[in-house]
Amino acid sequence: MEPGRGAVVPLRPVPAGGSLVDVEFSHESEQRVADLLDFYDITWEYEPRTFVLEAAPDGMPRMAFTPDFYLPDHDLYLEVTTLRQSLVTRKNRKVRMLREQHPEVRVRILYRRDLDRLLVTHAA
Repeated sequence: MEPGRGAVVPLRPVPAGGSLVDVEFSHESEQRVADLLDFYDITWEYEPRTFVLEAAPDGMPRMAFTPDFYLPDHDLYLEVTTLRQSLVTRKNRKVRMLREQHPEVRVRILYRRDLDRLLVTHAA
């Protein structure tokens, strides 16, 4: 059976504990967040699940969302975005759709200003 709208698709097994071994981040900002989470000894998983937001008539995913991090001890997903406004707008839309389809899923977006504020606090 193919995943339809609202399905949760595991991407790959991810070792718990936030191990950086064999993790290839899509962007340097994700590496910085992982370093920060490690510093505060917060367990994390990198891109462990994909949520199907729209499916084609044949059931194949048309639109999906894979949050960057999952913090299992907090049952919270984090999406890191430091990109152009057009891409931020698309991510905001996907997060809104995820919240509508899965109100039980807690997800937060870390924008560039949030990341800068966290890193300044961390460096101080």
